[in-house]
Amino acid sequence: MNNSKQVYNAVFDTEPRVEQSTDTVKVPSLPFCLLMDAVGMASYLFPGIGETFDVVWAPISGFIFMKSFGGMTGKIGGLIALVEEAAPFIDVIPTFTIGHFYAKYKNFKNY
Repeated sequence: MNNSKQVYNAVFDTEPRVEQSTDTVKVPSLPFCLLMDAVGMASYLFPGIGETFDVVWAPISGFIFMKSFGGMTGKIGGLIALVEEAAPFIDVIPTFTIGHFYAKYKNFKNY
């Protein structure tokens, strides 16, 4: 019979660690991002039915953003895209284009 006890280390590691972030963010092409922003802004072309289109487009936009960028950037940006499209009168914010340049900056910073 084995009488040895298993010991668990319950003390947190207090040594500072330097970790370089090697996470790269997917960067969709700029024309794709401009197209997605144009679709979101197209609701202003149809007075009266534009806000109805926004209610339908908002979750689609958030899902496309999430899948296009991936990772935490995609999740947070997808939520922002959903809110931006669903809220009235702020459809003019180019969320996909801002996300494109943010992803390029983040990848450059990690390089």
